[in-house]
Order: sequence, then C-alpha cells, then structure tokens
Amino acid sequence: MTIQLLIDAIVRQTTVLIAQLATSGGMRAPLAHVANQVFLDLANELEGQGVSRKVSADMFGMALRAYVRKVQRLGESSTERGRTLWEAIYEYLSKHEVVTREQVTARFHRDEEALVRGVLHDLIENGLVFATGTDSRTAYRVATDDELGRMRQFMQGQLDELLWVIIYREGPVARSTLTKLARSKPAQIDAALERLSEAGRIRRTGAAEDPEYRSEAFVIPLGAAAGWEAAILDHYHALVRTVCQKLRAEPESSMKDAVGGSTYTYAVWPGHPLRDEVLASLRQFRETFGELRSRVDAHNEAQGIPEEYEEIIVYGGQSVTQRGMEEKS
Repeated sequence: MTIQLLIDAIVRQTTVLIAQLATSGGMRAPLAHVANQVFLDLANELEGQGVSRKVSADMFGMALRAYVRKVQRLGESSTERGRTLWEAIYEYLSKHEVVTREQVTARFHRDEEALVRGVLHDLIENGLVFATGTDSRTAYRVATDDELGRMRQFMQGQLDELLWVIIYREGPVARSTLTKLARSKPAQIDAALERLSEAGRIRRTGAAEDPEYRSEAFVIPLGAAAGWEAAILDHYHALVRTVCQKLRAEPESSMKDAVGGSTYTYAVWPGHPLRDEVLASLRQFRETFGELRSRVDAHNEAQGIPEEYEEIIVYGGQSVTQRGMEEKS
C-alpha cells in the first residue's frame, strides 16, 4: 500500500504540471489523447522492463485479450492528436477578418451553444480575440501577430528546441521515432531537423531512408525568449532519471554518493538575516555548475570524447511560496 500511495501522489503532482502546461500563456492545449497515451506508454515501459503482457493486463485490471486489443489499437493511432472545440473555433476565427456570433454558432451548430459561447468568452479573456457589439450581432476578430506578440510564437512555434532536447537525452534517435514522439507532420519534423543540423546542434548518422540523430550538448540560455518548453522537459527528464536510478540502485551501491537528490526547505521573511543568501542560492548554483560545464566542454572539445563515457546530470531548482498563519475562528 505504501507504493500505491506514492504512485497516487506522483500522479496528482503530474496532473498539476500537465494542467499548468495545457493552459500556459492563455492557450488551451488539447488533452483528449492524454489518457490513452499514458496507458500505451505505461504498457510499453512495463514490457521493456520484462513484465509479461499477462501480468501487465492484471496490473491494469483487464483481461489479457482486452489488454492486447487496446495496446494494438492505440499503437496504430499513436500519431493522431486530439482536437478540442477551443482549437477548432480559434482556427475558424483565424481564417476570417471579422466573424459574427451568429456565424460562429451556425458553423458549430452540432455543439452546444453554451459551450461555443464559453470558448468565445475564454478566447476574449486571454487576449487572443477581440469582440465588439452585443448578442447575436457581436463581431469577433483574432488579434494580429503584433498584438499577440509571443502568444503567436507559442502556438505556432518551431519544434527545434523540443526535438533538440529529445535527441540530446535519448539519442541516437531515428527520424521515424521523432515523428511519433513529436506528433507532428513529417515535413515539419524534416524542416526542424534541417535547421538544427545547419546550426550544428545535432548530427545525422545511419541509413538514408531512416537516419538517426544525436547531439553532444543542449543549452537554453538563461532568459531566452524561446525554448522554455524544452528546458522544462530537460528538467523533468533529469528528475525522472535520477529517481529511477535511485530506485534501481543496490543498498550498498558504490554510486550512492553520485546518484540521488536532496530537498531543503527554508522559512524566511523580509528582514530575516539569511533571506538574501537563501534567495541567491539558485544563482550561485547556476554560476558554479555553468563554469564547471564550460571547463568540461572545453577539455572535451580539445581532447575528444571516447565511445564509452559517464554522463553525470546535475539538476537544481527553487520555488518560493508565500505562507501565512491561518486565522483562528
């Protein structure tokens, strides 16, 4: 039951992260595929760890035949992406200069009008759409690129950084695998891979019909306007890898001082003599490990990297939450 409690708690925290990402920047990312994708990824990972399909089916509380059918069905459609009413309405408005509410409700007459009006209200609240007029004569206009600023970049941004971090952490990765992981059209993947190759961020190897890609470095500069999605994925990947290695380690493993993590919580307030030192800890961490990485990279560039080597990942994060004493009744 202890493991079940841990799994439930991790799932809750992961859903918090997914919900935050799905609504970041005022956007509403489609989530219709998430439940099926989690099932398929879990099934594949269990199989990769040597768990038989019969046992996996039992872990999911399913009959073996039903489990196998579901894995096959989801595997065949793993490259399809869910689509939301929010996304469809926004795309419809984007194709027209001005659209009335009457036109929108007519276009989406198969959907409940209350849902359509709710999506329109949400688009307006997030600054993606402007409206004027009242009732059925209300007219809508999508914000221009200049008005949207980074919002447009968020929605139609390039895949470069996300592909880069996937290749760096999981490479060598075949092009066919990247197409499935990124859930994007092959033409978009090829264009992004070409840009990354030309920039020297990745290297292409393997067969021409399905080449593999690898990368020796991944860096998103602090304060960069683009690439924060990839940085989040890199942080999360490092966290998961560290925890998994710790779970697999033997009690007396010789790597016990090299694998693991620590969490420290400080209670401070304005005027506390150590508050500034605590807040500066993340900056000091970045400076220390950034300088160390520069020296390691310089040595590796001059001397070369052998075919077999150790990859040591160090991750540091920091958050600040305002706490207050609850009022007593």
